Amino acid sequence: MKGIADTGFLIAFLDRNDRYHPWAVSAAQRMDTPLLTCEAVLAETAFHRESVAVVLEMISLGMLQLAFDCSSHLVSLSALAIRYSDRKPDLADLCLIRMSELYPKHIVLTIDERDFRVYRRNKRETIPILCPGSVQ
Repeated sequence: MKGIADTGFLIAFLDRNDRYHPWAVSAAQRMDTPLLTCEAVLAETAFHRESVAVVLEMISLGMLQLAFDCSSHLVSLSALAIRYSDRKPDLADLCLIRMSELYPKHIVLTIDERDFRVYRRNKRETIPILCPGSVQ
């Protein structure tokens, strides 16, 4: 299975004390690597983990691959920001929605089920997600 990694998934994967750690490890084992992600997710993960080194190591080891450039998708990101302004999405969420449009065969690994059940790619399509408690 091909995946797109969200911040919550990465934090859970890296933190053995996180309540979602077992789920994240299990989900990662089912994915083809590398998992795709964006710089906004990497920045959030580094901030929460208080370590840039661990994030860079995930890229170096081939677990993650940067697969998105915000500057190439400003119009789409701006439209998504307006569409979902009531949910106050962060940049990482907007990038992941757009990445789901660009990589439709990839599933988004996220802990943020509440928002990702609302977000739509291509305006109407549900985004395939894998989150704690879901079956895939």
